[in-house]
Amino acid sequence: MKLPEIRQKIDALDEQLLKLLNERADLVHEVGVVKRADGTEIYAPEREEMVLRALTEKNIQLKGRLPEKSIRAIYREIMSASLALEKDLTIAYFGPEATNTHQAARSKFGASVHYTPKVSIADVFDVVARGNADYGVVPIENSTEGAVNHTLDVFMDSELRICAQILMKIENHLVAKIPREKIKRIYSHPQVFGQCRNWLRQNLPYVELVEVSSTPRAAELAAGDEDAAAITGQMAAEYHGLRVLEPSIQDIASNTTRFLVIGRTASPPTGDDRTSLMFCVQDKPGALFHALEPFNRLKISMSKIESRPSKRKAWEYFFFVDIDGHASEEVVQQALAALAQHCTFVKILGTYPKTLPT
Repeated sequence: MKLPEIRQKIDALDEQLLKLLNERADLVHEVGVVKRADGTEIYAPEREEMVLRALTEKNIQLKGRLPEKSIRAIYREIMSASLALEKDLTIAYFGPEATNTHQAARSKFGASVHYTPKVSIADVFDVVARGNADYGVVPIENSTEGAVNHTLDVFMDSELRICAQILMKIENHLVAKIPREKIKRIYSHPQVFGQCRNWLRQNLPYVELVEVSSTPRAAELAAGDEDAAAITGQMAAEYHGLRVLEPSIQDIASNTTRFLVIGRTASPPTGDDRTSLMFCVQDKPGALFHALEPFNRLKISMSKIESRPSKRKAWEYFFFVDIDGHASEEVVQQALAALAQHCTFVKILGTYPKTLPT
């Protein structure tokens, strides 16, 4: 076929797609009517993930040309527009704008909902708890630097639940308005410097490293400093008109940050879920060993364990654990009941669908 004929076919397909998208929007509107009448949550992360999994599997069966990442990205925006039709959702995130948390929130909820940045993780929890935001997005751990302790600490006193997770590969770029050889100082967040430690030592060992509160702030400072560069993400670089001098300078290519979506209700099971919980063991020898033993006996995989001081009693610690399975499953309930026998406190933080990195 010649180019005009190919374009004509594309235009015809676009018209069909537009018609189908509007038909889908009409059905979504009906879903919203039913949900409001029933008093159920508009956002259903378990349904969202099940739909995305089904679509990617169908695409494989059809031997489609589009990769899974593209299928998910396309339908993320379709679902975002659908959410906006059902309700004017507000998503709070640990900001400012253009941070990795902002980018993670956008990757989960799309461009059609309203976003509000908050200056602290505690503020994100607070606005969601008060009903001034529908959901919040906060970082919980990085594959290179480990846990975000402040998020763990806030969970101790919060009644909010984890209803979804976001796994996002983090790319840290060296950006500036000046050539690399003219750089005298680099601005970035302390954790980002940690993620790029080896690259900086090998390539810019004598450049001053200036720690700032966030990577967008680093980009802002570099944009106004004729001797400086920043290490930041693509979104912040574009926002402040900076050029990427060296892309993806993080020491570990698979560097991934895990974010949590927090809300007021738990997610129903999907068949491939994770449960997060916190507990405090009794003060006696072997208490932690006996508390964890049921997970081994019942063959429940544990993917994470962190400890934090309780801040209520000297030398008392809370443990944060992630396990496979949904809290409603019988085997998980058996493990939790056995766990409670060795603890002074057990709290389920949330149970939610497993997801792949975006």
